[in-house]
Amino acid sequence: MTNKNIIYIHTIASFLLCFITHFLYDIFPNTLFSIFFPVNESIWEHMKMIYTTILLYGIFEYFLLSKFDLNKNNFFLTLFLKASFSIPIYLIVYLPIYYRFGENMIITLLLLFLVLFFVHYIGSKILFIKEIKYQNVFAFIFTILGFILFAYFTYRPLHISLFFDPQNEKYGIHEYLIKSA
Repeated sequence: MTNKNIIYIHTIASFLLCFITHFLYDIFPNTLFSIFFPVNESIWEHMKMIYTTILLYGIFEYFLLSKFDLNKNNFFLTLFLKASFSIPIYLIVYLPIYYRFGENMIITLLLLFLVLFFVHYIGSKILFIKEIKYQNVFAFIFTILGFILFAYFTYRPLHISLFFDPQNEKYGIHEYLIKSA
């Protein structure tokens, strides 16, 4: 299997996995799932979905690379970088479109697909460079810090548009818990 085919498989599979992770908190509403999956329709919560999806897909990606005996030199670092850089890349392109034209599901999904393709493409290049010393430790620590950041802003969102759920006109998860109590 060629590297190009692997990139296509990674992109399509992680794109499809986004649809599942988008609704997991709705299906299993609990504190653990609120850390990893979107709790509302804010832009921030959707960035959490992308981050988590890329990391979850990394489990399958690791086995796929192993099965085809492909290079995994900097796998964990690559996984962290793909998950982390997908967020600013998506926001840099998405936010101007969103603020100018509003929500358009086709554009949103197309952009998501393109961002996933781009980060998987760049990630495939990082895998083939010389192994970086201590990359597993670095990647693990910063991945955990990423989830801490997502958890913090899920429960203590800033009152700015990035954290605002336009469908329910609320911020974060506390407003939902308070209103439903």
